[in-house]
Amino acid sequence: MEDARIQITRALLEGTDWVVRTRGFARTLRTAGHQAGDLLVVGTPTDEPWHMAAHLSDEAQFAGIPELAPTLVRHYVPAGAPAHLSVGLSRLEAARKGQTLFVVAPGASDEHVLERVADARRSGAVILAMENGDRDLRDLAHDALTIADGRPALPRTALRPDGLLIPQTMAFETAQHLVSLAAGETPVTLDGRRGFRDKLARWLEVISGPAEAEDRLVSS
Repeated sequence: MEDARIQITRALLEGTDWVVRTRGFARTLRTAGHQAGDLLVVGTPTDEPWHMAAHLSDEAQFAGIPELAPTLVRHYVPAGAPAHLSVGLSRLEAARKGQTLFVVAPGASDEHVLERVADARRSGAVILAMENGDRDLRDLAHDALTIADGRPALPRTALRPDGLLIPQTMAFETAQHLVSLAAGETPVTLDGRRGFRDKLARWLEVISGPAEAEDRLVSS
């Protein structure tokens, strides 16, 4: 049960940079100012962000926040793909003020994508990025979350795997889960606790055993 695992992991990490930083990044994502349909999520040529897009779609539905529902932008659109999976890179050229471009890059970003990201920023779009060492992408973003991949040259603020709760091979995936989970949460109360209904709903979702995220995205 994937959701149960990440809930337990986050509980064990509570108070660490992994929770503080991912929750802060999720808050930026949630309050970026875009409307439903204007959250564009794009990856790299070799790694499309299926997990992030699917989990954000789930959170949008679960939490009743349509602004979280992503538009997945693909590097290559296969023939016969359904409409919601047929959005190509040309969509980035139309990004403008009031829209958010979220780049999920566990590897190096394509030069053409970086050019489109730069153009989108100049047109007023909010640029967010999750990356693991792509300095060019990080410099373009209004807010970036860097996940360390073992290289010492990464910024001091990078989230670094501890080898126990978060192995290096799972670091980027774990960060995606933590961000999407936090994006759909109800606001923290004044005493730092989450609302009872939010906790109850999360618990019910965990014990119900949600289906695989990618399957839900493809079939939606």
